[in-house]
Amino acid sequence: MTQSSITSQRRDLAAALRLAAKFELNEGICNHFSVALPDGPDGRTRYLINPYGVHWSEMRPSDLLLIDERGQVLEGEGEVEATARNIHIAAHKANPRHVAVLHVHMPYATALTMVEGGRLEMAHQTACRFHGRTLYVDHFGGLALDESEGEAIVAANKAEAGADITFLAHHGVTIGGPSVAVAFDDLYFLERACRQQVLAMSTGRPLKLIPDAEIEATAREWRQVLVFQSEKHFEALMRIERI
Repeated sequence: MTQSSITSQRRDLAAALRLAAKFELNEGICNHFSVALPDGPDGRTRYLINPYGVHWSEMRPSDLLLIDERGQVLEGEGEVEATARNIHIAAHKANPRHVAVLHVHMPYATALTMVEGGRLEMAHQTACRFHGRTLYVDHFGGLALDESEGEAIVAANKAEAGADITFLAHHGVTIGGPSVAVAFDDLYFLERACRQQVLAMSTGRPLKLIPDAEIEATAREWRQVLVFQSEKHFEALMRIERI
């Protein structure tokens, strides 16, 4: 990867953090986004990640830290939050096709991790975007301040290699994608799908689920446009926000 490519990754990751703050998908100065980079000249695995203590709304490309697979800072000023180190490095290792990994406690998606048997139900076309791509970790391992929670995430993701969305019980969600644009688009639409479901459930009426054949067909349609739409959406958001 050239230096210009790394610069582009920094720009996209910082933009994703600022956009997530705009849509109120962050929680304080917690939560974290990361990007895996090719190994450096010394053969060390490298990642870009947001530093602890910088609010997402003020994140700049230069604020991002370059770290190794042990979470040690190679470039940049600041520290890596323990939960960020344990969740992100584990997630990237579990599924190398996930170049970008986004971890949030966004309200509606997190709400589903707090109810008994909480699942994203196929009751709306947006939910079908995530059909066959979702994993549920139903145990709660605390704040992920030690490596055990990261190891649990690795085990779960290796068992479900096709999953891009992981719901963590009593915690939040983690989203992986082949690029920042695709991962952010999934983040955005996942929260909308969860919001639609929570609003529908709040009526007290049972959800009207989509028939299986239509779920499969709609999921295929989403997959056909996923990358193209994600890139166009991300470009539009950066343009509107002048990022």
